[in-house]
Amino acid sequence: MTKMEELLKQQQDIVAAIAAEFKRGVEEAAKGMADAQYNLAVMHHHGQGVPRNLPEAVRGYKLAADQGHIGAQFNLGVMCEKGQGVDEDCVQAFSWYKLAAGHGHAGAQLNLGALYERGTGVKQDYQEAMRCYKLASDKGSADAKFAIGCMFENHHGVEQDFAAAMAWYKLAAALGHVESHVKLGILYEKGMGARQDYAEAMRWYKLAAVSGSNPGHLHVGSLYENGLGVKEDYHEALRWYKSAADHGSADAQNRMGFMYSNAKGVKQDYHEAMRWYQLAGAQDHAGALANLGFMHEHGQGVEENEVRALGFYAKAAKKGDPNAAKNRDMLEARIAAHRK
Repeated sequence: MTKMEELLKQQQDIVAAIAAEFKRGVEEAAKGMADAQYNLAVMHHHGQGVPRNLPEAVRGYKLAADQGHIGAQFNLGVMCEKGQGVDEDCVQAFSWYKLAAGHGHAGAQLNLGALYERGTGVKQDYQEAMRCYKLASDKGSADAKFAIGCMFENHHGVEQDFAAAMAWYKLAAALGHVESHVKLGILYEKGMGARQDYAEAMRWYKLAAVSGSNPGHLHVGSLYENGLGVKEDYHEALRWYKSAADHGSADAQNRMGFMYSNAKGVKQDYHEAMRWYQLAGAQDHAGALANLGFMHEHGQGVEENEVRALGFYAKAAKKGDPNAAKNRDMLEARIAAHRK
């Protein structure tokens, strides 16, 4: 038997084993066995051995959940919250999460806390959110520790306390939580909760970047661009920005546009700047939309077009860009003056 024939035989054996397991699962599920109903639902949910079928997954989870299967209750909550295989229904999601959380399911406790914090599917209650997060945190959930840090940072049901936020972010970061790495970088960069320390900020940002975090790459680039804790280096900033921009970060795409527009580390190239601004603008990035307005107003990389400029300024202003409304008003006034 050749190597290729051996591999094909192994593949056929795997397919046959999956089919046999599926058949056994169907038979056991038909007998009302909760574990089998749950496992069958998982297969339909993720398309494992069978075509993905979300409504069928919901049906299977419901059968198991009604028998008290904790994992099924949690997964039903997720599917109801996200509208997967069923109409989006956060009230139902809350009910299923509460059942699973009552049996100590950390993921359900975390998601229940998030619903309480947002006031989605239930009346907003920061104290209850914190209680749920702490239950999940006690079970080792890094996401819960991060959520508690955010509660302290954002003054949700507790006094705003950046030092406490930093402490919780560090607990999450120790478990490899990438968003916590970014948060710690921001706090150190701004001197919130600890003495301002650009080198420490850079360390946390780079840890996030190594894990593939676009915000991590973006912040490293910003420190290089502005010479914070490192020697100002536009070329290095561009390298970090581009890594995030190539992976779809609208913030990084906007920064790339700015670098090309203002000849920072590269030869000034309005057409390349326009390309990056357009990529970010397609994601409704307010700053990029404002920059597109400026480029159209002044004919940089594109033919001058005041009408299009006004349109971009209006979109950016609606999204809260601080300069877009001012630029729009100034352009409108100039156009009106020319018409007199």
